[in-house]
Amino acid sequence: MSVVPPRDIGAINWLGVRTHVTKEIHRFFKVGLQTLMAPAVTTLLFLAIFTLALGRAVQEIGGVPFVEFLAPGLIIMAIIQNAYANTVSSVMISKIQGNIVDMLMPPLSPGEFITGFVMGGVARGVLVALCVGLSIWIFVPLQIHNIWLILFHAFAASSLLSMVGLLTGIVAEKFDHQASISNFIITPLSFLSGTFYSIERLPGFWQDVAMANPFFYMIDGFRYGFIGHADASLTFGVLLLLGLNIVLWAVCYRMVASGYKLKS
Repeated sequence: MSVVPPRDIGAINWLGVRTHVTKEIHRFFKVGLQTLMAPAVTTLLFLAIFTLALGRAVQEIGGVPFVEFLAPGLIIMAIIQNAYANTVSSVMISKIQGNIVDMLMPPLSPGEFITGFVMGGVARGVLVALCVGLSIWIFVPLQIHNIWLILFHAFAASSLLSMVGLLTGIVAEKFDHQASISNFIITPLSFLSGTFYSIERLPGFWQDVAMANPFFYMIDGFRYGFIGHADASLTFGVLLLLGLNIVLWAVCYRMVASGYKLKS
């Protein structure tokens, strides 16, 4: 009887990572109406409401029409919320249903484990951005000023929030816990980051508060890619987002490697 030799995985388990990412993408595609189309409808409602409510009072911001200023902020807000929701829901459901062991048993290193979840969140964030962007483009003549800044901030924001979702999913013990992070941290930071207004209109103290908000730099840089106007230093924003991604990756790696609330 011949013995099948063990498969040589190599330094990086590319097959395992690809399978993990594919599983995450298939998971949100199964409910595509909810995960991809619903954000587009919600964003169009925001666009209509704020344009009707503020469009006449605020004609231009930074030399561009208010609706063109508003649209990029709504797109990246959808990216932020959906990238977070993808990873946190995936980890929470796996923990509650008890099938998290199916993710821990395969020969995946902590880095590969994290990569699978993060890339799944990035995929959902980018696809939501495309759906929302195309929906808005029907009504708003969006122009592209710098495609590289658009891509960088879309990927940086979605990966950052995917890791926040992963950490929340690991620490949370029930859905109420993760909902509190979304309701009391993610959503307020999104609304207080200049999505619907320029921080130049805020009093001095509140400008400082806004500029201490990392979500502001995601939105500011992403918006610059469309309209060519930024409220803060783009270089600082890029470096900050890179730094936050590295820090969060290190924290995620430490927690996954230790098995904190995953193997207990």
